[in-house]
Amino acid sequence: MNPVVDKPELAEPYMFGWLDSLGLGVEYTRSKKDSLFRRDASGAEVEVLDLVGGYGSTIHGHNNPEIIEFTKSLLDSDSPIHAQFSRHPYANDLAWTLNTILRRELGTDENYQVIFANSGAEANEVAIKHAEMDRVLKIGEALAEVEAHIEAAVAAAAAGATVDASPLSGSTIDEVVAALRAANTERAATSPVYLAPNGSFHGKLAGSIQLTHNVSYRTPFSAMAAQCRFLPLEPDAVAEAIAAENRTLFDLAVDGGVIRVVERPLPVVSAFILEPIQGEAGIRVLDADALARVREVLDAAGIRVIVDEVQSGMGRSGAFFAASHLGLRGDYITLAKSLGGGVAKAAVTMIRSSIYRTDFELLHTSTYAKDSFSTLIASKAVDMLEADGGAAYRKAAERGDKLLAMLNSLREEFGDVVKDVRGKGLMTGLEFHDLSDSEDDILAEQAKGGLIGYMFSGYLLREHNMRVFPTASATSTLRFEPSIHITDEEIARTEAGLRGLIGLIQAGDGKALLG
Repeated sequence: MNPVVDKPELAEPYMFGWLDSLGLGVEYTRSKKDSLFRRDASGAEVEVLDLVGGYGSTIHGHNNPEIIEFTKSLLDSDSPIHAQFSRHPYANDLAWTLNTILRRELGTDENYQVIFANSGAEANEVAIKHAEMDRVLKIGEALAEVEAHIEAAVAAAAAGATVDASPLSGSTIDEVVAALRAANTERAATSPVYLAPNGSFHGKLAGSIQLTHNVSYRTPFSAMAAQCRFLPLEPDAVAEAIAAENRTLFDLAVDGGVIRVVERPLPVVSAFILEPIQGEAGIRVLDADALARVREVLDAAGIRVIVDEVQSGMGRSGAFFAASHLGLRGDYITLAKSLGGGVAKAAVTMIRSSIYRTDFELLHTSTYAKDSFSTLIASKAVDMLEADGGAAYRKAAERGDKLLAMLNSLREEFGDVVKDVRGKGLMTGLEFHDLSDSEDDILAEQAKGGLIGYMFSGYLLREHNMRVFPTASATSTLRFEPSIHITDEEIARTEAGLRGLIGLIQAGDGKALLG
């Protein structure tokens, strides 16, 4: 027999080592509702209350029995998972269901075309790609109009019209046209720009990472994709950002026997992208009034709006679309995470029919997107939310209110430790005061290093069997995204664990927290 050899860690070993150092390198062997299960040193099973919920992926809970039964039926029936480039009526059924919900919640009669994807980051990249394709085609249409005007100007020159070349060089019509075309070729190649509110997070792929505000994620890859301008959600700031990107194309106009060089707008900003509830920025619900004023500025400039509902959608806020609470209807809407029912990888990008470019379907395809397995499970997950007149939405709102009330009671009692509580429905965050100046060296060091939330998470897992993580770009904020099945008892367990954490913070006992 071959001797037993310890296998070196090859699956992201640095990440595992980092998690292990914080007491978070735990293997989970089973999951159910809002619980994950691990084995202790003796092999006994230990239940862990999971409040991370797959970062918003388990609105129906882990291994929901209704979804699992449906999933098994798909596998037992030999559902054709790999049948690309064929008819997928179940995909159209899901698209219609999503449109029905959208019309109800966002008050529109316009249909949205649906492109299928595998993840939230890919769904957002579908949106930004389509928006950029739309921008490029608009530039092409503008250049075609310029060519028509050139033809008219050349005819006018032949009939005796004079040429005013300013601001281009040349004295004859041929010289002016040559200079105009050269300048327009250069200007038309201007790189696109995206706009987003400060704190945004939209994925970590080559394109979407540039739409993510956290500079540490984005900087190493800044040369790979179109850039994003991050700004406050204020109409004046948005208007200034748009003005800063203003560019023009040259055109010709015949006016009273004189051929003049004129300028016309060149679209540079492809889209404005936002989350109705910013997840990684610390669970921040956007302000509806500010958003409405910003939308007026964007509409006046003809700039499309992408609404990222990857984490906030699928009923988590108490409505299917969190944007419905803000009165916001995007030109693009992206969904993922809980769309897969906690089992499959499913995502969609919804695009207003009036702006949809049909050729996009030939330019963006995906091996697994729109397959029978993930799409049918997505339909099941959506149908379960819609069942009984939307009982799941009401439950999300009621459970979320209960959780939020508990967190707010901690803030009121321990205002010296808890800075703020934010959220909507089952997407909430608890922010701690900055501990960078703590007299405890461990607390100060962890806070300065941006790791304080992960240290808190390690303590809660180790001492209270609670799984909680901080938000990625605001690590002093702990996130709570359980399923609609979270119980009063589990909320009470959460409170008990947080009270233990707060007590050690008040005592300045970093050693006990770090374990």
